Amino acid sequence: MRICLLALSLTGALLLGGCTEGVLDPKGPIAFAELQILINATGIMLAIVIPVVIATLGVAFWFRASNDHARYRPDFVYSGRLEMLVWSIPLMTILLTGTVAWIGAYDLDPPKPIASSTRPIKVQAISLDWKWLFIYPELGVASVNHLTIPVGTPVSFELTSSGVMNSFFVPQLAGQIYTMAGMVTRLNLRADYAGTYRGLSANFSGDGFADMHFNVDAMPSERFAQWVSSTSSAGLVLDSKSYADLAKPSAAVTPFTYHSVAPGLFDTIRTTSMQSDAALCRSYPTSMRAEQ
Repeated sequence: MRICLLALSLTGALLLGGCTEGVLDPKGPIAFAELQILINATGIMLAIVIPVVIATLGVAFWFRASNDHARYRPDFVYSGRLEMLVWSIPLMTILLTGTVAWIGAYDLDPPKPIASSTRPIKVQAISLDWKWLFIYPELGVASVNHLTIPVGTPVSFELTSSGVMNSFFVPQLAGQIYTMAGMVTRLNLRADYAGTYRGLSANFSGDGFADMHFNVDAMPSERFAQWVSSTSSAGLVLDSKSYADLAKPSAAVTPFTYHSVAPGLFDTIRTTSMQSDAALCRSYPTSMRAEQ
């Protein structure tokens, strides 16, 4: 028995050893709450899985051919008590799991602000082919394929796409949310520990999808202020012309920053994407008629 427990413990340690930098290693309140939902749902389901496995082994052992005490009932067809047991327990499990997941997901509604005494910072994220653009509208700077945030400060995201639908995902800080052309989705997260966390696109978007990832640097407020100061003192200017160059498809783009951002650029990108989609929709029936 001790050998089995030791083997089980070692197996669990090996399996969980690769869970760093993922949803099982949360570094913020949103990711931690999501992990709690996962643990609760797994525990509820194990409450039926484990007894079923034990009962299956027990029935197989009891009704083995060599057991003369087992009652042989070849004409057995139906038992209301067994039907009640077989269906009621899974039904209650499904209801309980669904209730826990629904309540937890409702509390973690992405646009819902995170309760904090610290004023959140605003970040506008745009998914491009195949890179991420992050604009800090209140700070007047921007970065590509790199996100810098202060530890312990909520971050309020506005997200959109320059073209195809994408998905913003930082597993250790928050759940994923889609970015869509002409639309704005919202997400809130907070990093409670300093460190570098992996962010990625969780929705296939073409040839450069594999390289569409970024690092999230969570640092103390003092270092974040230094980063903002150094970024705003040198670099490129992000205006309509430089954005047009950036929006051209490219993969594995080395992170860099802009020291200045044209006012209202995010809204311009969203509006332009919306107009492009509308023009495509208007031209689609015409092209279909031409083919016919």
